[in-house]
Formats: sequence, structure tokens, C-alpha cells
Amino acid sequence: MSQEQPRRAAEDPVKYGDVFNVSGEIASQPIAPRDAALMQSAETTVFGQTQKGGPAAVMQSAADVNLSIGAVGHDDITNITRDQGVRLSEGFVGDRHVIAEAVGGEVVGGYTVTSSPGGQVRAANPPAAGPLGDAAITVGEALEATAVVIGNKPVDQSDAAAIQAAEVRATGRGQVIPGGISAEAQAAANQNAQLVRDEDKTKMVDILKDAKEKLPGDKAVTKEDAERVVVAEFRNDPGNSPHPGGVAAAMATAARLNEGPAGSGPRMI
Repeated sequence: MSQEQPRRAAEDPVKYGDVFNVSGEIASQPIAPRDAALMQSAETTVFGQTQKGGPAAVMQSAADVNLSIGAVGHDDITNITRDQGVRLSEGFVGDRHVIAEAVGGEVVGGYTVTSSPGGQVRAANPPAAGPLGDAAITVGEALEATAVVIGNKPVDQSDAAAIQAAEVRATGRGQVIPGGISAEAQAAANQNAQLVRDEDKTKMVDILKDAKEKLPGDKAVTKEDAERVVVAEFRNDPGNSPHPGGVAAAMATAARLNEGPAGSGPRMI
């Protein structure tokens, strides 16, 4: 999901939080050359080349700036990247092949590839920079994409609120559906709050992996839909911050894709 990034003084190093929608310790870390090299290698392994405007390209540009001002050295690597690495995870949402990119466990970008002949790579969750339109993405598909990107995250109250808002927008019923995905999410959030170990908690993938089939109605995501979901997730998060790669982020991404002009090839959104 896009958000207004903090202003940076000209001679300050470019940090992850300046160019990506991330939180936690990594947000304050300068992007180093070996971070960018690791992401470039990962993208090349999966796509055959680095993606224009993708996370690897953004990281390389940031690392170049940081080198030029002496904030990092040529062989530097961020501690979090060294310890946790970069990761590309894959899954399928309908006919879309979803690939999420993460640095130190924080999602920094992603792509979808349609399985139809000539299917193209489309940016799914990198930093906000430009529009891309194609076949409309529905609320159900956005929820399933969330299951791919942060499927192992335990469901909490902000997730449940965002899922409820998404369900209401998809069905147009204005209320929670008994036995629906938002009811499941709320029950999971309540139960998870009583558990200590994450391995015992219900995860996002458990609730959202078949979201499109579970919804009695579905629709293409609009800007208004995304805004309602963002507000719901934001208001119910203790830190007043939507989750990177979460439901709000997926809905905002889908809205930008749906409302952008037609394009071809990979672009940032």
C-alpha cells in the first residue's frame, strides 16, 4: 500500500522506510550495496532478469546514492539482510501467479503473472510511483493475494476489521455474513489473543486462501473500497499502522491497478 514517505535531508542516507512501505527496525536502516545485489540475484533467478522499477532496481538506486555520500561502503550489507536475507515467495490466486519479495521478513514488493498465453508480469506491491491497468482485480482476489504474501501471519483484530470491511464492500450487504470469512477472521482474532505461541494461532492463509469462493458476492476493487479497508485496519491496529503486505495494502494495490490506464510490461504502482 502506498503512503506518504518522510522527508529526507539531501545528505542523509536513503533508508528502507524512505522508499518502501515497511515498519520495524528495517525501516530505519540505510540500503547497502550488498542488499541490492542479493535482491538482484533473487529476481534474476525467478524472472531471468531484474525487473524494471522493481525492488532490486529501487534498492540499487538507493545504494548508489548512499555510496556517493559516503554513508555506506561497497561491501556493506545491512545487519537484518545479512541475518535474515531476501526472499521471493510464490503462490497462485486464480490464474494469477503471485510472487512476493521480502527483505528481512518485510514485504517490499511483488508481482503477478497471468497464466494466459502471453501473460505479463505486473507489479503488485512495490513503492508507489505510477499507474498500471489491466484485467480488474476483485476483492476476493485481493484477499487471496494477502494469503500468499503474509499467509503465516497470525490473525489479529486489525486483520479481522479489514477483512470485514472488504467483505461488506464485496457483497454490498452492509453487514457481517454469519459463517462468512469476516466472522471466521473475528473468531480467529479473539482466539489468537488468548494464545501465547504463534504456532498455535490461526494464520491469515487459514482464513483467506479460498476467499473468492467463500464470498457470496464479489466485485472489482475501487478506490472507495480500498479506503474503507485501510481505515478499518488502521483504526484497529495498536500502532495505528496498516500491515505491510496486509489486507489494506492488497486492496490499495488492486484499486490502483484497476483504475490505472492500460499498460504493458512490469511497472511500479
